[in-house]
Amino acid sequence: MKIYRFYEEQKLPVTVEEAWKFFSSPQNLVKITPPGMKFMITNNPGNDIHSGMIITYKIRPLLNFPVNWVTEITNSEKPDYFIDDQRSGPYKFWNHKHTFTEIPGGVLMKDEVCYVLPFGILGRIMHSLIVEKRIKEIFRYRKETLKKIFPLQTAVRAV
Repeated sequence: MKIYRFYEEQKLPVTVEEAWKFFSSPQNLVKITPPGMKFMITNNPGNDIHSGMIITYKIRPLLNFPVNWVTEITNSEKPDYFIDDQRSGPYKFWNHKHTFTEIPGGVLMKDEVCYVLPFGILGRIMHSLIVEKRIKEIFRYRKETLKKIFPLQTAVRAV
């Protein structure tokens, strides 16, 4: 069984509280997921992430093929981090830790994902051909979208 890891970080010009408010609302996942994936939450999980929360989705990650995905928030420490684990979906195993750390001028947001694909050797081949690239594309889209949602504030100088 091959465990893959993906890591991404991004500086956002917001407070930890503002970052938490945005990322702890499951409805905001729609805003930061590529539109071609047709991401849709299929239950009503509420507005503030907490341990034990179940979120169900329908998503089209590859070739417009619909996939049901169920995640559980398995750990949450407001406003520092939360972890979502797949309960059912396209992966054999999925663990995603979202971390928010206050830094000068904003927040350092980190995404750490560990995942395992099904289908043994076929899954490993699919990872190298498609899955790894797709995950990078999703997080690249997310990064660019977050730059638009949280634009860097520029100081206005008096003349």
